[in-house]
Amino acid sequence: MTDDDPLDLLPYYEPLRVSDVCDALDGIGYFNVGLMDREVRPLWPGMSFWGVAFTVRCVPANRPMWKLNSTEEIVRAHGIWFDEVGVVRYQDQIRKGHVIVNATGGGQEVGQWGSANSLSVIAAGAVGIITDGYCRDTDELILQQTPICSRERGRTIIPGRIEVVEVQTRVSCGGVQVAPGDIVGCDGDGIVVVPQSVAAEVATHSRAILIHDMKARLGLYGKLGMAFDATVDVAKMEAYFAELDSSQT
Repeated sequence: MTDDDPLDLLPYYEPLRVSDVCDALDGIGYFNVGLMDREVRPLWPGMSFWGVAFTVRCVPANRPMWKLNSTEEIVRAHGIWFDEVGVVRYQDQIRKGHVIVNATGGGQEVGQWGSANSLSVIAAGAVGIITDGYCRDTDELILQQTPICSRERGRTIIPGRIEVVEVQTRVSCGGVQVAPGDIVGCDGDGIVVVPQSVAAEVATHSRAILIHDMKARLGLYGKLGMAFDATVDVAKMEAYFAELDSSQT
């Protein structure tokens, strides 16, 4: 296992829990590193993903949207705004396995991520979206099971409120530094960011933590007469990692 291309590490992270990775980070002395603000959370229960950070930095627009003169213009408000003030396009840079990490610069309420544009980055290959700002169309996002984490739910649209200024640069999102190539994970416990420089090492420790916990829980399941489930299938998990290791040789 190497960290030459962080996307190659994702198979080692996919079975892991956020808690396993946090324990591993503690174990190498990275106490509280990468723990994103608890207010930035999955929009719907049961969401989990691991991916490689693709960062998007935004700032407040500092320019209001002007009055539009017809229903047609109002429907096309985003296009009119982008034609006037410009837009940073990045969908062609997204690779399969990326997580969009969106730092919003503390702007006002704006539903920057909605049910359509979030699906467009998923269609481009992203496995999730994390924003320290707002998402909207939340009923549809939940219905679609779109993997998005946000600080708040919003109602308003982008024009006059927020602008993308650059992508693939270091950002501060949810109180932590995120750099392109960092490994980012989400589940019901919250979000953790693993610096790329230690991602391979953390993956090795995390799998051992996971399997140790699975073995302990498997014994307790038996003692309590509980029906076994996938979370205590130790043999399957060990075989999964063994196959990954063999593919690297």
